[in-house]
Amino acid sequence: MISIVHETGYYHAVVFNEFTLQDFREFEQCVTYAAKFEGPVRMLVDLRDMSGYTLDAALEDVSFSKEHRQDIDRIAVLTSDQWVTWSAWLARMLTDAEIQVFEDKDDAVYWVLQADSEPIKAS
Repeated sequence: MISIVHETGYYHAVVFNEFTLQDFREFEQCVTYAAKFEGPVRMLVDLRDMSGYTLDAALEDVSFSKEHRQDIDRIAVLTSDQWVTWSAWLARMLTDAEIQVFEDKDDAVYWVLQADSEPIKAS
């Protein structure tokens, strides 16, 4: 299940339990719509309550990342899971977006809102 809210300056997505293809489609629609009318999108993606993801969602993520390389400006990923951190590192090769992983939400929000700053180290 996914919940996406528009905050001032960014979109905040929270994934609960398993991330499915239907969830990814909702994420995809949000990003493409926002990018069309606002330009490249900034995202905070909270994966702390995600239990896993379906294979079709993972494959769609790869396809979307390649197709929409320039639709996302910056993604702050909130997690303490090493596998998710590894996946975020791999995703950097498929998109033009800056991606940074955080364990602290305040640090993630601060970074995602910064204008053209150097990435900070996640704690």
